Amino acid sequence: MLKHQIFSAMDQYFLGIDIGTTSVKVCIINTKDHTVQAQHGKDTQSNVPSDTGPGGNKQDVSTIISAVNLCVSKLPKQLLQKVSRIGICGQMHGIMFWKTDSDQKAWEIIGKGKSVRFDVRKEKVSALYTWQDNRCDPAFLASLPEPESNLKIATGFGCATIFWFTKNKPEKLKKFNCAGTITDFAVAILCDLDKPVISNQNAASWGYFNAKLNSWNTGILEKVSFPVELLPEIRNSCKFAGHLVDIWHGIPKGTPIGVGYGDIQCSVLSTIETHSDAVLNISTSAQITFIAKNYQPPSKPIANASIEYFPYFNKQFIAIAASLNGGNSLASFVRMLQQWTLELGFNVPQSKVWEKVLVLSEDSSSVSDLKIVPTCLGERHTPNASASMQNIHVGNLGLGQVFRALCKGLLENLHSMMPKEILQEAKITRIVGNGSGLSRNNVLQKEVQNLYQLPLVFTTGGDAAKGAAMAMAMISDL
Repeated sequence: MLKHQIFSAMDQYFLGIDIGTTSVKVCIINTKDHTVQAQHGKDTQSNVPSDTGPGGNKQDVSTIISAVNLCVSKLPKQLLQKVSRIGICGQMHGIMFWKTDSDQKAWEIIGKGKSVRFDVRKEKVSALYTWQDNRCDPAFLASLPEPESNLKIATGFGCATIFWFTKNKPEKLKKFNCAGTITDFAVAILCDLDKPVISNQNAASWGYFNAKLNSWNTGILEKVSFPVELLPEIRNSCKFAGHLVDIWHGIPKGTPIGVGYGDIQCSVLSTIETHSDAVLNISTSAQITFIAKNYQPPSKPIANASIEYFPYFNKQFIAIAASLNGGNSLASFVRMLQQWTLELGFNVPQSKVWEKVLVLSEDSSSVSDLKIVPTCLGERHTPNASASMQNIHVGNLGLGQVFRALCKGLLENLHSMMPKEILQEAKITRIVGNGSGLSRNNVLQKEVQNLYQLPLVFTTGGDAAKGAAMAMAMISDL
């Protein structure tokens, strides 16, 4: 479904929320001309120490929900009062747990009258175990049953994390009776749901999901004592999850709310203009995506495949090469430089380091034969991969040269996952860029064009929050 096909001639205002890995973004769109009327964003800084050492990756749920409340409250009140639908998307694969009792849920409504906010009862929720969580090593994953799915299981996937807790910390799971992505939790709060619902988009990102049957692999999971009662109810992306339980920052009580979407799907929806477009997003991670026409999902995953196919909208699928190494790899390099300068007795803000490396890498003298493979976080299809450098000599160790080689390596890694020949076969004629990691980095932009030999363009307002709002326009049943 493309932009021009999903908007009506009526003036309607839809709220879109994107709960990302490092920030929350919100916007209100006018569905008559699909323009963004207002938007706001906030960095969450929600990471917390892991209970499994350097392999784990957790985030504080209450911090994230507070950021959602704050962002929505910053939007113009006169527009919030006109909102007639709410769409929510967010980071995929991750999982959190919560406890809902008959007399008390994992959240509470604060305030009354014209506006309320929702607070998390911290004692009734777990941390969010994100897509970056590496507690499930290859040996552990190999011990799990093979899924009946077109998608393989990987560390950071919700079902893999449940398996890990079942084996290593079963007492922790016994504290909870609900599970979902952070998006599903936000939807449950706003709709005051007793049990969470999950879209087929996010269910696929957890693993053990049969895209043909649109169902969990419950038969396989029950045989190995997997707590299937924790799995949320699956709904298609064209369905509502419920209705807003109370007035929220001026948004009317009873406003329909969609089932939670995947951020990649919403980013594509807001960006793509024709079926011959591919979307390249570089933010925390990196993905290149296109709509896969006539894709029929097999019942078994393809071993070591770097391209995966996820449910999209209107019974379509998107082909995704999703690298774990994107802006986070560049940020790791910048943090390393900052730490080095600190150890040398100087305190240089990260913003200054970013500014300098971007300027130096754009200079023609930064081109060198240095080669960097930046897969310090591994990849899902090659989890044991690590980063490396080649062709090191005294003539290519300038800061601009190293950072340019790092940027080039990042794109070469993504190109190895989805080479230009795949895009040619799909009749892709251009790449539409998205994400702050790409839009602010001219070196990355040049490397995209060098590797794919396709025009790279940027569209206005192409982000996941807008896509979440747009997706609501495709739901016809109330």
